Order: sequence, then C-alpha cells, then structure tokens
Amino acid sequence: MHLSYLLLTAATRATGSSLRPPRQSSTTTLTVNLDTKYQTIDGFGFSEAFQRAYNIYNLAEPKRSEVIDLLFNTSTGAGFSIVRNGIGSSPNSSSDWMNTHLPQSPGAPSAMGNASYVWDGKDSGQLWVSQQAVKYGVKTFYGNAWSAPGFMKTNGRDSGGGNLCGVPGALACSSGDWRQAYADYLVKYIQFYEQSGINVTHIGFLNEPDMRDDVKNSTNYASMLSTGQQSADFIKILHPTLAKAGHSHVHIACCDATGWNIQRNMTSALVAAGAEDLVGVITSHTYTSPISGNTQPTTRKVWETECSDLSGGWSTAWYTTGSSGDGYTWANNIWTGLTSGNVSAYLWWVGTQDKETNRNNNEKLILVDGQNYYVSKRFWAFAQYSRTIRPGAVRVGVTDNTGLRTTAFVNLDGSVVVNVINTETEPAGLTIAGLKGKAANAWTTDANNDMTPSTTVSVGADGTVGGVKVPARGMVSFVVTV
Repeated sequence: MHLSYLLLTAATRATGSSLRPPRQSSTTTLTVNLDTKYQTIDGFGFSEAFQRAYNIYNLAEPKRSEVIDLLFNTSTGAGFSIVRNGIGSSPNSSSDWMNTHLPQSPGAPSAMGNASYVWDGKDSGQLWVSQQAVKYGVKTFYGNAWSAPGFMKTNGRDSGGGNLCGVPGALACSSGDWRQAYADYLVKYIQFYEQSGINVTHIGFLNEPDMRDDVKNSTNYASMLSTGQQSADFIKILHPTLAKAGHSHVHIACCDATGWNIQRNMTSALVAAGAEDLVGVITSHTYTSPISGNTQPTTRKVWETECSDLSGGWSTAWYTTGSSGDGYTWANNIWTGLTSGNVSAYLWWVGTQDKETNRNNNEKLILVDGQNYYVSKRFWAFAQYSRTIRPGAVRVGVTDNTGLRTTAFVNLDGSVVVNVINTETEPAGLTIAGLKGKAANAWTTDANNDMTPSTTVSVGADGTVGGVKVPARGMVSFVVTV
C-alpha cells in the first residue's frame, strides 16, 4: 500500500463493538489446554517503506532513540520482531520514491552479467532502521518488492501496473524475457543487505498485484500486476535462483494481495500450479476483504503483511464507537487474524509517518511532527500481543466466554501467554486455570492505560492465576511462568 490508495475500504471494524448485556457472573474462569496446538508464531511487525524511515532518523536525540525503543524494546515498547522493507524500483529518490539498486538497464536480459548495480548504503533509510532492530534481537527481515524496475516490465516504468516481461499471458516485450533477470535482481538485494549486516529471511516479488490500472489513482506509485498463475511461473524461477546463489534459507513470500479473499484465489492458483512447496509463506493484506472465519487454502505458514486505517483522521483513541482507527478495533482484528486466519505473523503498514502525508490519516502507529512524536492506541493494541507473544510461540487451546475474546500461547522459554479482550461494558474479573503457575505478570491497555503493569496479579497454591480485572472494552495480557 502507499499514498493514493484511498478508494479501498477502510480496515476491518471489530465485531465486538456493539453493546451487550452485562455478564451475569462477576468472575470468569479461563482454562488453558496445553495439549491443543495450532500455528507457530513468527512475530508482529511493520514497515518503514517509501522513506518513512527518515521520520525516525531525522529526529534529534534523545527522541530518535525513544521511538526506536518504543518499536523494538520488549520490556517498555511493542517488542516488534519483524521488519518489512520495500525493495526499491524507482529511478531515483524524488518525492518519497524508493530508488532501485539497478538504475540503468543493461539493454537486454542477456547483458545482466554486465549490469551496473548501485548500493547507496541507505535503502531509503530502511537499512538504518533494520540495523537498529538487530540491536534489539530482531531476526526476521522481509524484503518486499512493489515492482520490478521499469525496463523489465511491459509498460516500461515501475509505476502504473504492467507485467514482468516474459510471464505467461503478458504482452510481449521487444527487449526480451526479464524473468531470470528479475530473480537475479532480488538476489542482489539480499546480498547487499548481507554485506550491511542484515540477514534477509523472506523475499517477496509482488505487492498488491491485483490493483488494476483502471482503478483511479491506484498505482501512481511502484506496482506490478500478476495473476496467481503468473506468480507461480516466476516462483519456479526464483526458487532455484536463490538456491544457486546460496540463499536457499531465504523464504519466498507470495503474494501480498489487497485482500484476504483475493489472496485465497491466488493461493489456490499457486497450489494448482505446483508452486506451493516452493513458497515459504503465503502473504496477504486486508484492505479489500478482511480475515473473517476462513483460512488460506495452504499447508504453508500464512502472514497478514499489511493493514491500516486509510480514511480516518489521526486519532490516539482507544474506543470511539468502534472506529476503524481505534486501538480497541485493532486488538480485535489481531485476535481474529490469530484465531480465524491462523496467521503466524501480523504486520501493520507503517510505523511512523508525518502530519502532511495523506491528510494525516491513521495509516501510521506513531505520528512524527517536526521534532515531536505522538503514539496511537493502535500501537499499544499491537504491543499487547507483540511484547508478550514471542517468535516461536505456539498457539494453544483456551476456553472462551461470551464477552471475552482470548488467545493463549506457549513461548519458547516455556512461559504461557494469555491475551484477553473484554467486549462488554462492565469490568470482568477472571481466573486462569489449567496451568501450574509459579509466577505471573499482567499488563492492561484501555483508554487510561498503555501496557500498564498490574500490581494485583496473583498465583494461588494450586497454580491458578487471578487478582486482575479486565476493564470494560479493555485488554489484559498475562505471561505466566509454569
């Protein structure tokens, strides 16, 4: 996503925003079932593509370090564990373009051996953010190309859609078939990042490939069209290219469609074309259709890689009658992704953005205005999950209750995480059973709290966790040592 994509619907609204009768009992017992196992979590994250990274970099200290700390600190911030970087394709850095590392065409695909690659050591500011993330222990970096360079495409430019020259069903290109050249281009990106101390773990070659040229103002930024069948065709070239270059450990991601249902169709096409086993993760956005009770038709891991509220004006509210910019809305949306979509990762669009871009809407988690910054409640909704559920955690069973939305996970260190959203209009007392708890911590987020630690959480002699009430339309996350 980027800039003028305002015609698409705003982000999914939480279905728990309507009023419900108050619960009859004052205390609810949740029971965790460690024997019931679901997906493994890779993490939670964001992007700073299209030069958004400079919003952080240009802050004077100590505010620059404060924002980085907010994003990556696992004790006081969100503890994000995935960074999604845009792979540039534009000829220069005008406006907020992401410049390509191959600014000049070698003339023909056969001349790629003489290609003049250029690495500026900045990558639109994304390299610096990635280097800061590494200092906090982040290990998952997703390099995602919005488009191939224009000279590799049927329309001759990196914006406005067009297809990769050579894919089946695309217009013929007089310059030839650029599929292998594009695969080599992506490998070169991985190598540049390696040389700069960042190990790219996932590589994507498309972003919203279903955005047609006839959608007004939809693709005035880098974009490239592709069907599921065309994507499968390129994956069969990219996969052996990665292996030949010694990068078989890098997972191919596909296809970052605009919505969950469109991605389902593309996923089915990948499976039908025999490309599923070559893909590391299936990736989707949630703009044109949300995650709503259906999983992707695949055996591979699934990531939700981009979401935001594109229409609402900047808001730091937790709950305002279910607005699509509210923190409460996004706490519920993440819950839906984890439980209905079985996603292994959930990523927001951009971490930071300035006040002028897109009329200061809610597509950012943190507003950077000059030398000041402001944190939204959407950020703290993410933090409830991303700080407590760490990479490698496995989702396990937990009883649900009318008015409560719960998830439970076992982290690699053996700790058990229970996330609880109260959709009711009254506080909910609860206890957590099914664990032989030794110690527990809990954090609350609502209109008055931003991951505020509990001073009342307790563990009984039988290992039951209690002592905490979940505020009305609030959220509490527990981490229990067992």
